[in-house]
Amino acid sequence: MLSKEDNERLTRVGPDTPMGELFRRYWQPVALSETVSKPDGPPVRVRMLGEDLVLFRATDGRFGLVAERCPHRTASMYWGRNEENGLRCVYHGLKFDVEGNCVDAPCVSKTSEAQLESIQRQLKIRAYPCIERAEIVWAYLGPPELRPAFPELDWTLVPTSHRLSTRHIQECNWLQALEGGFDAAHLTFLHKGETSHVSRTIVPTLYEVQQTDAGFYTATGRDMGDGQIYWNTNALLMPAHKIISAVAPAAHMWMPIDDENTMLYSTEFRYDGPLTEKDFDKVRGGRWIHTVNHPGTDISIHNKSNDYMIDRAAQGAGKSYTGMQGLGIQDCALQESMGLIADRTQEFLLPCDIEIVKIRRLYLQALDDLAAARPIMGMNPAGFRMRMERWFAPKGDDIGKMMAERKYGAAARAAK
Repeated sequence: MLSKEDNERLTRVGPDTPMGELFRRYWQPVALSETVSKPDGPPVRVRMLGEDLVLFRATDGRFGLVAERCPHRTASMYWGRNEENGLRCVYHGLKFDVEGNCVDAPCVSKTSEAQLESIQRQLKIRAYPCIERAEIVWAYLGPPELRPAFPELDWTLVPTSHRLSTRHIQECNWLQALEGGFDAAHLTFLHKGETSHVSRTIVPTLYEVQQTDAGFYTATGRDMGDGQIYWNTNALLMPAHKIISAVAPAAHMWMPIDDENTMLYSTEFRYDGPLTEKDFDKVRGGRWIHTVNHPGTDISIHNKSNDYMIDRAAQGAGKSYTGMQGLGIQDCALQESMGLIADRTQEFLLPCDIEIVKIRRLYLQALDDLAAARPIMGMNPAGFRMRMERWFAPKGDDIGKMMAERKYGAAARAAK
């Protein structure tokens, strides 16, 4: 349970909010590269952290992310002409480069060069720096002088053939969506029937959480009843990344659109080779962490407006615990059912919620550090290079030691 004040601090992400400022200190995913693949192609609307923006790829291939409202008369730049390394407002012809500079003002009447330059300086549009990594466009929305290096997330470093990312909108606040990603106990119930894996049949009873330079690293243990514990690790990396242990590793990123909507990016990847046809089938079929979206949108075909196309007959027959297709949709349905912003003053937390408690404490501490101008987590790019694993170990083995040995993967252990 949280106080109303702390719940507000953690969930509000707009400009000039504590959490909004924290998110702006990190690189954020803006769009899949395929949506702006063509230089001088159509601009794309973007809403992130409560700001309405427009993304475009300039003639030279660089990306521009600018405020949607033209600084002249506030017309939308979405209707603009993307040409000759700038986006031109079609209302009065003002043109802006990727850094937000007004580089042409044809509507300004004849005046001296000095006066024209002064006017153009005042007409600068808000713009944010962008880079492209792993077929995703990323932006930094924070103070320019504090811009960090891009994090060394393992999945962004494997070859293109080894990864695939999708995204979809969740109709709820970012925090309840992220918390759902670290709720280990729900796997045994919500996702029952999707797989016969041991994580779907035994409730975890052992939990270990370790703080890292970039967030925290968690292990959950399931007692197999034969003297063995089945351990499963996951990592939370700032500001809202999850690295998932799975047969084929996976990752999530929760990017707040605003206080009441979240863009969830989901990535399938492999270290040892290209993705297989089986991997692609999981993505296309929406039966894993991905969703099947309406063509040309980020809206899942299974969504709140149609009750996620729940199949009560399948649920009643025991074919599916929920009657909903796919882990991603099952998660969305329950997380969105909490309301647009979950009221955590009404909760009654249980021992299985230890990771949820740790998440909240982590973010509250990060907000305190930011307010006090202390160093914040996640500024060392190498701190993001973590690999998650699953393994069996004899009951009583030191989980803290095992986690320390395993968090950088088998290759790192072999190198030592």
